[in-house]
Amino acid sequence: QVRMVASGGGSVQAGGSLTLSCDTSGSINGIPGVGWYRQVPGKERELIVDAYRNRTTHYADSVAGRFAIAIYADRNLLLLQMNDMRPEDTGVYYCNVVPISPRTSWGPGTQVTVSS
Repeated sequence: QVRMVASGGGSVQAGGSLTLSCDTSGSINGIPGVGWYRQVPGKERELIVDAYRNRTTHYADSVAGRFAIAIYADRNLLLLQMNDMRPEDTGVYYCNVVPISPRTSWGPGTQVTVSS
């Protein structure tokens, strides 16, 4: 399985922007779908952006219009551009395949903190 590790988190004020990176251990060309997940304190990890080989992309309502995924298959790299950030965007962000399975492994994630 391709291992995907998110990085680039940090602290930002509300209304600010941040870009996360996702490095993969192998080619993502053969992966049907990839996505960004988020776990906020006290809640389960949720899928916020998913993108597929047919170029279909979906955004959760909570991030639509503010977040954008970019995929550079030739570099096995994913980016998540986050704009107009809100305190409720605070959490740990992960990148991984879509859909996940019981055997899917997770990287450590990257912490994002948005202050009001």
